[in-house]
Amino acid sequence: MTDSVYKIVDLVGSSANSWEDAAKNAIETAGKSLRELRIAEIVKLDMKVENGKVIAYRSRVKLSFKYGD
Repeated sequence: MTDSVYKIVDLVGSSANSWEDAAKNAIETAGKSLRELRIAEIVKLDMKVENGKVIAYRSRVKLSFKYGD
């Protein structure tokens, strides 16, 4: 087993449909510029409300990725 170093970043994804879609949007967007994504942890869920109606779901995600050599 080789030694590795990982970085953890906080992301916030949003979706008009669900928290799951919000988290997926955050990870897939990060995956376009980060490589070797490892673990994503949902740390907070919230909603944006206007005029008494939910208009967006937001997921805060901690994402780890491996530092390259």
